[in-house]
Amino acid sequence: MNYTLELNTQEPGSNIVFNTIVFDAFKVNIIERYLGRMNFNPTLYNVLFKVRTLDNNLIHKRDGNVRVKIKGEDFDVYQKLVQVLNSYEYKNKLINRQEAEQNYVHFILSLVIANYQLT
Repeated sequence: MNYTLELNTQEPGSNIVFNTIVFDAFKVNIIERYLGRMNFNPTLYNVLFKVRTLDNNLIHKRDGNVRVKIKGEDFDVYQKLVQVLNSYEYKNKLINRQEAEQNYVHFILSLVIANYQLT
């Protein structure tokens, strides 16, 4: 499945970061909330994601809600994946960027499959 990854869409001075993964049939909006100052060691404390159609209609989860909060072990895994994407090595192409992006996308896709009925 083809995808496009849009990382760190953010307004200046905001402690909310938006990431988007656009697939062929739908897209995933990821909202990260941070504590502290964004330019001095911010701490990730909340991650939500929503699945939308390509024309921005929300897709409901199996339980009827529209968003998923990442918590527990999944939150720990997400934090590690985001640290790689925000690292010096990633930004300066010292590591395999495609592999880092694929790990991130596959993790989010596994959460989407677990929570949504995409038919």
